[in-house]
Amino acid sequence: MNHARALDKDTVLCISLAARPSNIGTRFHNYLYNALGLNYVYKAFAPADITAAVAGIRGLGIRGAAVSMPYKEDVIALVDVMHDSASAIDSVNTIVNDDGTLHAYNTDYQAVADLLRSHAVPTEYSFAVAGAGGMAKAVVAALRDSGFASGTVIARNEEAGRALASRYGLDWRPMLGADSPELLVNATPVGMDGPQADQLPFPEQDVRAAKTVFDVVAKPPETPMIRLARSANIPVITGAEVIALQAAEQFVLYTGLRPDAELVNLASAYSRAER
Repeated sequence: MNHARALDKDTVLCISLAARPSNIGTRFHNYLYNALGLNYVYKAFAPADITAAVAGIRGLGIRGAAVSMPYKEDVIALVDVMHDSASAIDSVNTIVNDDGTLHAYNTDYQAVADLLRSHAVPTEYSFAVAGAGGMAKAVVAALRDSGFASGTVIARNEEAGRALASRYGLDWRPMLGADSPELLVNATPVGMDGPQADQLPFPEQDVRAAKTVFDVVAKPPETPMIRLARSANIPVITGAEVIALQAAEQFVLYTGLRPDAELVNLASAYSRAER
């Protein structure tokens, strides 16, 4: 896909804000802008000051921003309108600027719920979710709303872990312990490119004992946990799948256009072709 289109004063800018940005969202959105002939451009940033970055969205007239770890909760105090998808779980992954008013949404929740359904993960499975931050909130809410009843939040931060678990009637533990849940979900940066790239969020024996493994980390899509599960012939759901679905919903919020499923699949494949 040729990205050498001309930019001008009317080009609409959308961005992402993440501690460790990747090219996945950038390539996904720009692919769709090109394919649909839109005068938009998308750029990833690693902000040194999230408060100043969000102020820049308003001050510079940036149309929208994807928000990734670790800023999904930090931006709540910086926006003007919290829509139900974000306020219900106190987590933001999308900001839309409407004439200086910053609207907050969360498209992670719907992506997780859709993937649990499309992969036909049985709701009677017991589950464990690693993490207690913004992404973990979206995952736990999607699980409970999808009909999963028996689960545990695994988080080293006791205050955050207990709060998330109690909100949804779940247990909290700092470590998995003796249990071997049938569904394991990683909603932490463990396995992401960087200092924890070669680590597992759960003990190896528990990954091997699981019936489905779900890792929200998108960079790389083949995390150590996903590779281990595949080697044991365990069904997996990857972060690449999450990012494609949630990014497609962000694209709709930014542009008002909904690309068809085939075009979304092409954009998703293109986004992962180079990292």
